[in-house]
Amino acid sequence: MATSNNRTGDFVQGTLDMLILKTISRKQLHGYAIAVAIEQRSDNVLRVEEGSLYPALHRLELAGLLESEWKLSESNLRAKFYRLTPQAASASPPKPRTGTASPPPLRE
Repeated sequence: MATSNNRTGDFVQGTLDMLILKTISRKQLHGYAIAVAIEQRSDNVLRVEEGSLYPALHRLELAGLLESEWKLSESNLRAKFYRLTPQAASASPPKPRTGTASPPPLRE
């Protein structure tokens, strides 16, 4: 059973990473705006909680796929904005593994 849970966790983590990268590929966003964008683009099917989002953003930064800087948000609060690194922007999207469920499509 542990193997199954690990596979599910890997799938969810990889899917979240792809959703974040796709969302940030459009423009720089802060964490909360990333979560809102994913929820809106999935027609409210996907909800990204803080406990998943911020560790994923940190992991992607450590992997060299995201860069961040502190700026003022639209509500005039200091927020950390994320953008793709040149390495991430030029990387081809990962191919889905066969035999795994796909997340719901995101609206453009």
